[in-house]
Amino acid sequence: MTNQGLDAFAAWVEDLMRERGYDIDSPRGGGKSRIADEAGVHRAAVTRLLQRQSMPDLETTRRLARVLGVPVRDMLIRSGRLTAEELADPHDYLASPAPGADFGRRPTLEEVADLLGVPAERREMFVRVVEQFLPSEAEAEVAHVREVREDRRVLVETAAAAPTAD
Repeated sequence: MTNQGLDAFAAWVEDLMRERGYDIDSPRGGGKSRIADEAGVHRAAVTRLLQRQSMPDLETTRRLARVLGVPVRDMLIRSGRLTAEELADPHDYLASPAPGADFGRRPTLEEVADLLGVPAERREMFVRVVEQFLPSEAEAEVAHVREVREDRRVLVETAAAAPTAD
């Protein structure tokens, strides 16, 4: 990683931290300690990044992404660790259904289970549990247009965080 790449990544993370209300500019603001505590990482890792000394390790990057509310994929690409081509965007899978499929529809829970790699013997339980958290049909219809992208983002992040089946 070049110094220029580290500078750009650190500047982006700083902006995110400020936007999320972390006072990282004042020595007494406690923003660096607060974000480190909320992410469950060492304050020194946050300080080293903000001082452009070093890139955080993968686990620290993942935890900071969660606290800052950005996809881990974005953090990895912006950090220069991976390119967009190397880290395929799962949105492409959801946004490009099979020929003849309904482009604007939500995936079924069975499709979500398949995407997440839920074993066949646990699919029925997965569907029953997830259904409890879904809005009624009337509420879903009203909110559908606004929520499609957010739903996909959540599914992708969940898929990225799920352990892989061996």
